[in-house]
Amino acid sequence: MSVTIYHNPRCSKSRETLKLLQDRGIEPTVIEYLKTPPDAATLRELLGLLGITPRQLLRKGEAPYKELGLANPELGDDALIAAMASHPVLIERPIVVAHGKAALGRPPENVLAILG
Repeated sequence: MSVTIYHNPRCSKSRETLKLLQDRGIEPTVIEYLKTPPDAATLRELLGLLGITPRQLLRKGEAPYKELGLANPELGDDALIAAMASHPVLIERPIVVAHGKAALGRPPENVLAILG
């Protein structure tokens, strides 16, 4: 089974989710998304797999959220996706992809639903 985790090793939920996978014998492909940010096309794909909007994937407490004025409700999906691609710290984490589905590991147990 191919499993990928978009991971931030400094995030406790991300570390817990990775450990949850490993404890089940799954060694996922780990993408440290702050070092290797997903591009806009990948973000669109992840959003589709997650079944959420770009605004729902935004971390609203991060400095770029305020600096870029992303709270503005008139900003469309393209602008929000571009902001996340340029400032990956804005992407909620961790995201796990498996079996053509994705889940946010908040809480980590959320990812169990896509593991089959």
